[in-house]
Amino acid sequence: MGVRIAVMKTLRVWMVMASLAVLASPGMSPAVAQSPEYLVYFGTYTRTNASKGIYAYRFQPSTGKLTSLGVAAETPNPAFLVAHPNGRFLYAANEQEKGTVSAFAIDRPTGKLTALNTVTSGGAGPCHVSIDRTGKFLLVANYGSGSVAALPIQQDGRLGEVTGFVQHKGSSVDPARQTGPHAHFVTVSPDNRVVLAADLGLDHVVEYRFDASKGTLTPNTPPFATLRPGSGPRHLAFHPTGKYVYVNGEMASTLSAFAYDAATGTMKELQTLSTLPTGFSGATSTAEVHVDRAGRFAYVSNRGHDSLAIFAIDPAKGTLTPSGHASTGGKTPRYFGIDPSGTYVLAANQNSNTVVVFHVDAKTGGLTQAQTLSDVPEPVSIVFVPAS
Repeated sequence: MGVRIAVMKTLRVWMVMASLAVLASPGMSPAVAQSPEYLVYFGTYTRTNASKGIYAYRFQPSTGKLTSLGVAAETPNPAFLVAHPNGRFLYAANEQEKGTVSAFAIDRPTGKLTALNTVTSGGAGPCHVSIDRTGKFLLVANYGSGSVAALPIQQDGRLGEVTGFVQHKGSSVDPARQTGPHAHFVTVSPDNRVVLAADLGLDHVVEYRFDASKGTLTPNTPPFATLRPGSGPRHLAFHPTGKYVYVNGEMASTLSAFAYDAATGTMKELQTLSTLPTGFSGATSTAEVHVDRAGRFAYVSNRGHDSLAIFAIDPAKGTLTPSGHASTGGKTPRYFGIDPSGTYVLAANQNSNTVVVFHVDAKTGGLTQAQTLSDVPEPVSIVFVPAS
């Protein structure tokens, strides 16, 4: 009996250790390991009255299947969405002249969203929101006014008034789109000490020191990284190691690789490549950039060419090698998202009112079309939330 008990104890210990090893595996998060299903929310434009706001679906990572749950919440122009790390709240940038940000509580059984409050974004035309690593502050990029703001997240999910605010100043070379600042994206560094803001109007990724106890922003030294004139930096993505940053130039249809120094919060350009195939000369612009969970591939959406450009990443150097294109199966892929398991890519085709699901080849980074949704009007952003 004593031997049997000892064996049982050993087995239990081994099972616990094995579980922890799974959760600690590269590219695997606790949410992925524990959640067999996800809620997927689509932010849309409501300018044509075709859309009512935020749409919800149930997603099965095992099959890639999406099942509609209908309109989750009605809100004007929820152009970009972000979910709180605790999975209980969702936030939307309402892209309007009088900029606002809306907070919602998530009902996981139904996917419905309950409005909590709406506050000013601190500027005009907010187009991007993110949450710091502590889950205590929401960061907002105001495209229209070219400013960045931080807002406190209260325990009940509601948003407080702006605690940190910076108005960008300056211009760049394009006489139509770069006569002033246009903050397009804002995020924190992996260590939560630095905020990076891509400003299309300045050709800069602006760098700020972030005080996570107060929610304040102060200029870094140096205060920004510069992209080539006329690039129009739109979004950026950190490599999983935190050593590299990838920035897509909206106006020039480029992807730039930067080395990132965590100690100083600064970026150094490694290379810049076109996101388009050789010989393409049509009107186009990039929109979104993502790096897969394993850090092996970077993807960029091309609007006009209507494709996802695929780049292989050198893990030792952080540099990029073009690896082909995949049609998004629709028009104007404003956003795309990689599901938490890393198995599927969802592309939001704004002007064809479709969302196309692709299966990811883990070895090559290639994409194979698996499903098309045609009941999401003007989809422009995607967010995944564990369903349980």
